[in-house]
Amino acid sequence: MEVKLKAYSSNFKVMKKNKSIYGPLLFFIALAWTSCSQKPQTQTSALNYFDTTDSGVQDGGVEMIPIKTSKGTFHVWTKKFGNNPKMKVLLLNGGPGATHEYFECFENFLPKDGIEFIYYDQLGCGNSDNPQDTAMWDLPRYVEEVEQVRQALKLDKDNFYLLGHSWGGILAMEYALKYQDQLKGLVISNMMASVPAYGKYADDVLAKQFDPAVLKEIRDLEAKKEFDNPRYMELLMPNFYTKHILRMPIKDWPEPVNRSFAKMNRSLYVTMQGPSEFGVSGKLINWDRMEALKSINTPTLVIGAKNDTMDPAFMKKMSENLPNGSFLYCPNGSHMDMYDDQQVYFSGLTKFILGVNDGEKKVKL
Repeated sequence: MEVKLKAYSSNFKVMKKNKSIYGPLLFFIALAWTSCSQKPQTQTSALNYFDTTDSGVQDGGVEMIPIKTSKGTFHVWTKKFGNNPKMKVLLLNGGPGATHEYFECFENFLPKDGIEFIYYDQLGCGNSDNPQDTAMWDLPRYVEEVEQVRQALKLDKDNFYLLGHSWGGILAMEYALKYQDQLKGLVISNMMASVPAYGKYADDVLAKQFDPAVLKEIRDLEAKKEFDNPRYMELLMPNFYTKHILRMPIKDWPEPVNRSFAKMNRSLYVTMQGPSEFGVSGKLINWDRMEALKSINTPTLVIGAKNDTMDPAFMKKMSENLPNGSFLYCPNGSHMDMYDDQQVYFSGLTKFILGVNDGEKKVKL
């Protein structure tokens, strides 16, 4: 390196004698030198993504956050992945009652663009406390839980992106309607803003795609409330799940998805959703915020998929109802399009987050 520097020094002395000839060349050499000198900064920036931001014993970014409720204080599990003071995405899992684990595919995509994200098991889910009290399975209470998590993690309007998938999308919308001043960006992934409209889509569109004999058997089991009958899932897996939940043969379903679904809190699921896989009959049965979306000014991405359990046309209208809405369509995806239409899903998601970080309100995808 020292020899090269001496050579450059000698050349510069010669060039100075004839600026008219070597002036442009000097400019390009200086530009190249500047570019080379900046490379270590880029590498340092990439390394900073995995820097620790706290002292003491390192535990992989896990933080158990105390949540105050009318029934006492409980703790929910969170885990930070990466470090970026301007882009922090809090992930809200679906179900209701699943876990953060099916989001593990995010590790293969968001870090490439320096986007920090935070796993979070809602109360009653996964690694968090489970009070085993159905009175706690309540949408307004979950909204306040998310707000307490936000405060504990020191997320704010300058860095806080909230991504809710499925039931998590309902929670994200409801949170934004009350606390949008705390948000930098919002992502509603695979969830309609109206449960009655979702039920209608299930009856009018999805049910009609079944073989009539199969549908009749499913309806008969539901009428007799035999949701735990093994035959119920035997019918649903090939006729519904592999077509509208995750479009892969069951044997090929990714391990994080299987692990998350195996830990489903059935009490939470039935209380909020109801026991049937078609439509909703639990506490959320009348939930509808389609018109209220017009009051959310936060830059918002709505993600829909062709084969989803949710109506992609309805979700496109949601993005149009939002003052700063963007829409991402996954043509090969279903409800878990972060797996079965992965490249489209993550290229759109990262483009949206980076665009909002650069000051865009609506991001063309």
